[in-house]
Amino acid sequence: MKSKFPALAAACAAVLCAVLPALAAAASPSEASGASDAPLRLLGRTDLAGYEGDFDHLAADVPGNRLFVAGEDGGTLEVFDLLSGAHVKTVSGLESPHAIHYVRGTEKLIVTDSGRGMTRILDARSYAVTGTIPLTPGADVMSADPSTGRLWIVAGGKNAEHRMPYTVLNEVDAQSGKLLGKIPLDSDFTEGVAAEQKGRRLFVNVAGRSTIAVIDKKSRHVLTTWPVTEGKNNAPIALDEAHHRLFVVTRDPFKLVIFDTEAGKSVASFDVPQRTNDLALDAENGRLYATGDDYVAVFQRDAAGAYRELARVPSEKGAKTAIYVPEVHRLYVAVAGKAPGRAGLLSVRGRAQQRSHNRLTNQEDFR
Repeated sequence: MKSKFPALAAACAAVLCAVLPALAAAASPSEASGASDAPLRLLGRTDLAGYEGDFDHLAADVPGNRLFVAGEDGGTLEVFDLLSGAHVKTVSGLESPHAIHYVRGTEKLIVTDSGRGMTRILDARSYAVTGTIPLTPGADVMSADPSTGRLWIVAGGKNAEHRMPYTVLNEVDAQSGKLLGKIPLDSDFTEGVAAEQKGRRLFVNVAGRSTIAVIDKKSRHVLTTWPVTEGKNNAPIALDEAHHRLFVVTRDPFKLVIFDTEAGKSVASFDVPQRTNDLALDAENGRLYATGDDYVAVFQRDAAGAYRELARVPSEKGAKTAIYVPEVHRLYVAVAGKAPGRAGLLSVRGRAQQRSHNRLTNQEDFR
C-alpha cells in the first residue's frame, strides 16, 4: 500500500535502517535474541524541528486519533496523529506544562502547569483556554482515577515559584474541573500517584522522604507509609492491581522496585535506564516498560506472578517519557531536544501484537 505521507515514510525508513541493526545486537538478558525476537518493534520516528529541551508526560484521545505531549521546556502542547505519528499542531501559550488528561465526552483537555497560569482547561477542538483550576502553585503530576471520575494532582513543594516546604495532593472532578479536596504531604517533593480501581487506596510516591504514602481515597486519610530502601527519590509509578503489584522507580540510583500491595513490602528490584521518567504497564501481555536514556527496559510477568527483565531495546538519549496505548498496542516515547539529539516522537509496537490488525484503520504501519 502506498503511503499517504511520503515524507514521514521516508524519514521513518531512514531511522529504521539505523536502528534495526542495533536491535539485533541489543544487550539483553537473552543475548541470543535477534531483532525478530525483540519484544518491541520501531514503527517510526517523527522529528519535531526547532523544539529544544525536555518533554513531560503524554496522553491519548483514541476515538479522535490524537496523541498529546507536554512540551515542558517549550511551554507548548504538541499534538500528533495517533496512528501515523505525524505532527499535527503546536499549541503555544502555556508556561511549564507537565501532565495532560483528555476528558472523554466533554471535549476538554486538562493540563497541569507549574507556572503562574495554574492548571488549564482547554477546548479539545480549538485548543483555546476556557478556564483554570485554582490549585496550590506548582502543579505537576496528575493521575486519573476512572473508577471515581477524579483526577489527583500534585502541587506545591519545590515546583512552586516560591518554593514551599510541603506538597498538596488535590482531588479534582474531571468533568467539571471543580476542586473537591486537598491532602497535605510533609515533603517538598512528591511524584507519581496510582489509584486502585476496585479498591479504595491511592499509592503516592513521597519522593522527598523515600516513602510510599497509602491513602484512603474516600476519607483522604493516610493509612500507612511504606519505606523504599533500595534508593532515593522514588518518582515514576505504575500499578498492576489484579496481581497486587506496585512498581516504582528510584532516581538515586535508578532502580525499579516492585512492591506486594497486600504485604506492603518490596519483593524485587532491577536496574533501569538512567533518567527513567515513566513506567508503562501493558496489562494484556503482562509487561512493564521503563523508558529512559538509550533504551527501553522490558519486564515480563511469569505464570507465577513474578517479574523478570526480558530485554533492553535500544532507543535514544533523552527518550524518557512515554505512554502505552492498549487500544492500538503501541508505546509512544517522547525524545528530548538536546544537542546532539533531535526532539521527536518514537512509535513502537509490542511483538506479541505485530500480526494483529489495527482496530481503528486499515492504514499500514510504516516500514
